[in-house]
Amino acid sequence: MKKLNAEYWERRWQDQQTGWDIGQASPPLMRYAEQLRADDPRILIPGAGRAYEAIALHQMGFTKVFVCDWAASAFDHLKTAAPDFPEDHLLIGDFFELPLEAAIDLVLEQTFFCALDPQLRPRYVEKMHRIIRPGGRLAGVLFASPFPFDGPPFGGTPTEYEALFSSHFEIRQMEISPDSIPPRLGNELFFELLK
Repeated sequence: MKKLNAEYWERRWQDQQTGWDIGQASPPLMRYAEQLRADDPRILIPGAGRAYEAIALHQMGFTKVFVCDWAASAFDHLKTAAPDFPEDHLLIGDFFELPLEAAIDLVLEQTFFCALDPQLRPRYVEKMHRIIRPGGRLAGVLFASPFPFDGPPFGGTPTEYEALFSSHFEIRQMEISPDSIPPRLGNELFFELLK
């Protein structure tokens, strides 16, 4: 198993080995973002990479968008595309070490969960439960099937995800996304969980 640490991800960015980067904001996440209420929720995007979703939300007028990534290089694109994005909203470091307690209204999941060693998934759920405020949500996309290779990315099944998340969240939605990008169409679940 590869050691999936800060050095690993920074090296992937430096070597331009970023196959997870779709070059735009994820269509399922943008469809979801368009229906968000105008109360300017505190939004966190972990493993944000080039942060296309954060840029789009920022341009839509959301002012409390935070991004987290281990690789400092990941945010170069965001700084260029949205130079007025607040510097203190760029959280460089280990997601599991973020000092947030019930501080986030919404976490948007794009490719962070699938990049984690599957052994860390219970820890991911527990951390999400701690940082999301009561009544807050975790929403985004997950791969709908396992992969026949050693990741990352790591896939899974809806049954696995339901068992994993149901101990801490109410599962509001978990279904195949109709508007995923073509290479992921039919193998991407859109999910929404309520704390």
